[in-house]
Formats: sequence, structure tokens, C-alpha cells
Amino acid sequence: MARHRTTPEAPPTNGPTRRRPFRTLGLAGMGALLLGAALLTGDPAERTPTAQADPVSGEAAPSAVDAHGQLQVCGLKLCDENGQPVQLTGMSSHGLQWFDHCLTDASLDALADDWNADVLRVSLYIQEGGYETDPRGFTDRVHELIEEATRRGLYVIVDWHMLTPGDPNHNTDLALDFFAEIAEVHSGKDNLLYEIANEPNGVSWNAVKSYSEQVIPVIREQDPEAVVLVGTRAWSSLGVSEGSDHSEIVADPVDADNIMYVYHFYAASHDGPHFDVFRQAARELPLFVTEFGTQEHTGDGENDFASAQAYLDFMAQEQISWVNWNYSDDHRSGAVFEPGTCAAGGPFAGTDALKPAGEWIRDQIRTSGVNRADS
Repeated sequence: MARHRTTPEAPPTNGPTRRRPFRTLGLAGMGALLLGAALLTGDPAERTPTAQADPVSGEAAPSAVDAHGQLQVCGLKLCDENGQPVQLTGMSSHGLQWFDHCLTDASLDALADDWNADVLRVSLYIQEGGYETDPRGFTDRVHELIEEATRRGLYVIVDWHMLTPGDPNHNTDLALDFFAEIAEVHSGKDNLLYEIANEPNGVSWNAVKSYSEQVIPVIREQDPEAVVLVGTRAWSSLGVSEGSDHSEIVADPVDADNIMYVYHFYAASHDGPHFDVFRQAARELPLFVTEFGTQEHTGDGENDFASAQAYLDFMAQEQISWVNWNYSDDHRSGAVFEPGTCAAGGPFAGTDALKPAGEWIRDQIRTSGVNRADS
């Protein structure tokens, strides 16, 4: 069966390089930075989440995090702090090593206030020129993006974007160090979710489970209430792309509470058996779609909006949260912005700079999730 998805294994030939060197703050320095920011007496907008104004009353509407607080898993559903099921909808960044310059004040403002997103997935590649080349720099950039998203009232998925090699155990020591620090620094926040393995592939479910049971306790030690998202094998296809299905997870689940299992799909490649297994799995496992596209599994090619809409309709029915790939100006059809948009500084709001997939997904986000325009 075809590989579930390929993301760039080297920077695209026409893609950008890193905009600027990352800061190199140590953990103590980062803690001091965050404490200092909390004590500032400057502009309140610098310290508190942005809130959209209600078009009728003119009053500021609460952000997704203000309204729903600390998330939790209740049965098969993602629930808010009051135990009410919620569906989050939003966008994933592309790899920080290539498209960090697409995550600016202007673009994040647009995501929160124009797109009405609930959640930002921060995609930290491990290989492919990512985290392993500069652990301190990339970790500090994730800290910064968590703070930026928090100020805007967004939930944040911290995505450990392992892809090649496909065995998450290849990076266990790195993952333990990274998640221990992220969880320690941000444990006081209500808006973090931890995605501990993006797309395991070429390995057994037992290998993924073993890895997960090493990493989750490290997060729980610092941030005991946060939801953890566990990747599934065969590029997070619930095993379908390697000839299996979700039953192996049902028979031998990860030994941890407050977790959800990850499913990824690309609508032009993953209808039929993939969709059938996904629908069945939703009756047996708590699921979160942390990545999907309207294109082929490469993140490129023609859009299949009809297949994507069938998925989204089902996820709305079952209140399954989702995140679209990706919030960048990569040349592939799955990136929402036209090439050159990020370097030009936008526009990120409205539809002028959007590809067809971008215009479609913006409309979907604006009319779904907990921060939808009509709520």
C-alpha cells in the first residue's frame, strides 16, 4: 500500500531557509523570561489573550481557552474543564526549520482573529534538518510559539514530528529531554496538548506503545492534567497503510489515562478502507486528527474536497477535533498561502493570498469548532 504521506525530507528547492538564528536561552533563562513577562506592567494586550469583539454587542468574546479551560478525555470524547464534549479545529505549521518565517505576529493574529481557529499545532521535525541539529535553538523557538499562541487564546499542540526514521524509539532520549523541559516550563497553562510521535511507520504497534509508555510519565510528572496525543503506526493511519487496523490498539492500549490516539488522512488518497476503519475506530477509541489535507498523501496534487467534506461531516457528528496541514506558503497545494506570501509579510487575513485549499479550509475553520464565527 502506498506510503501514508511524505513531507519534505530536505528543504524544498524553492523554499525558504530559516529566517534568523534561534535564541539560545537555557531553561533557567527561559523561566526567568516567562516570570518577567508575567510581572510586566505594560500594555495588557502583551500579557493577556486576545479576544474577538462580538459584531452585534461590540463586547469582547472569550477565546477558546477562556471559554473551555483545561481539556480532558472523557470516554471517547475530548471534553472541556466542565466535562462537556468539544471539537477543536485549526491549523498545523509546517516544519520550523523551513517555514518559521510564516509564524509572525501578523499571521498568528490572522489565525486567531480572522480564521477563528481554536488550536495551533507547532510542528517540530526531529530529523530533516530539525531539532537534532540544534536542540537548544529549536526548543526555545517552541517556547516562544507557545507564548505567542497563549496570548491569542489558542490551544497549542506541541508536535514531536518524527518521520524518518519511522521508529519513534530512535529518538527516545531526545524526546525525554524535550518534553521534560516543555512540560516543566508550561505546566501552569491550560492550553497545551502533547503529540509525542507524529507518524510512526515501519514498526509494530508494540514498539509505538513501548515508546509512549516511556515518554508519557515524563510529561505527567510536570503537567499531570494535560492531554497526550499518541501517534499510531503506519503514518498514523491506525495501521491501515501497512495492512492492519485499530483493533491492535483496542486489544493492547497504551497504559495511561487522559490520552487520545492520532489519525492522519489525505482526502484524495485515503477514502475507502481508511475512512471505513476511521469510522469504526471512533466507536472504540478516543481519536484526534492532528493532521489532514484535501490532497494526495504527498500533501500535493489535486484537491478532493468531496472526500474531505465527508470526513469533516463525520468528525463534526462525532465531535472529533482536527488540524489541517499546513499554515505556510510552501509551493505544494496543501500549503494554504501562495508562494512568497510569508516573505512579503502577508496578507494573512482574508482570501487574497490563499490557494484553493487555503480558501476552503479557512471557511471550514470559521464555521466549525468552539471559536466559530457564529458562536
